[in-house]
Amino acid sequence: MKNEQESKITRRSFVRQSGILAGGLVTAPELLSRSIHYHQNEHLKIHLFSKHVQFLDYKEMAEVIKEAGFDGVDLTVRSGGHVEPGRVAQDLPRAVMAIRDAGLESVIMTTNVNDTKNSTDRKVLEVASDVGITHYRMEYYRYLEGKSIPESISHYRKILAELSEINAKLGIIGNYQNHAGTRMGSSIWELYDMLRDCNDFLGAQYDIRHATVEGGLNWSRGLDLIQPRIRSFVIKDFVWKKTDDKWRPENVPFGDGMVEWDAYFKQMKAFELNVPVSLHMEYSLGGAEHGRREITVPHTEVFEAMKKDLELVRMVWKNS
Repeated sequence: MKNEQESKITRRSFVRQSGILAGGLVTAPELLSRSIHYHQNEHLKIHLFSKHVQFLDYKEMAEVIKEAGFDGVDLTVRSGGHVEPGRVAQDLPRAVMAIRDAGLESVIMTTNVNDTKNSTDRKVLEVASDVGITHYRMEYYRYLEGKSIPESISHYRKILAELSEINAKLGIIGNYQNHAGTRMGSSIWELYDMLRDCNDFLGAQYDIRHATVEGGLNWSRGLDLIQPRIRSFVIKDFVWKKTDDKWRPENVPFGDGMVEWDAYFKQMKAFELNVPVSLHMEYSLGGAEHGRREITVPHTEVFEAMKKDLELVRMVWKNS
């Protein structure tokens, strides 16, 4: 008990000493106000998804991300990530400190969290809240075996609502990504229904790449629908490619694909959102795209890709 109490005190002291949010620790309503209701049209704050530099330790990761020009880090706090969930109490404060020591923001993480009754999931959220992380992407749900799609939606709608209540108590915002494929929420219309009973502490991580794959020419209507629920968004690109007589989406560097970036950025600017933005590099980078610890290309190739994508994103955003 004593060790646990000392750990909590240490983390809270760490938060105050780090100057995590302007004005120190904030209440839940203040967090929402600061996170959603101000816009960043002039300068888009962009966080690199740390999955792509998992071959580096915390200090090295933070230094190269800072040098590339990013504003922050979207930290992987999940199985196989920079921080393993089972070691969150020990390692997450270390990782966050390294990121902030480099002059970067550490307000968002990507997790396996999706079960309100799972003690590890709860611990991840508690520690993250203590060290000042304000947003997290959660794990996906799968359709229930032997149940209809509406029954699955109804089932998970209740779980998501319960999770949103836990988030509100901890002062942290959950994000469910619209990931293309056969998992729940790939369709924006379905995700909107899943989030219907949630409070403001659980919303969508909007991914335009996946929305374009699923929505085709209708992505802008889906974006209008989900806009009030957007709590973060992702930047990445793709093309359709035919392989073995089957058409599949293939990830490519920013601007080389099918996403209508100018139209998308114009629409996002009109919403005047201020939510965390995560840049993903899911295209071929010697295994870095998959989060591998050992990669088959020189590290400098990954670093150069980071800079190139970031500079182009900033230019297109500015001119949109």
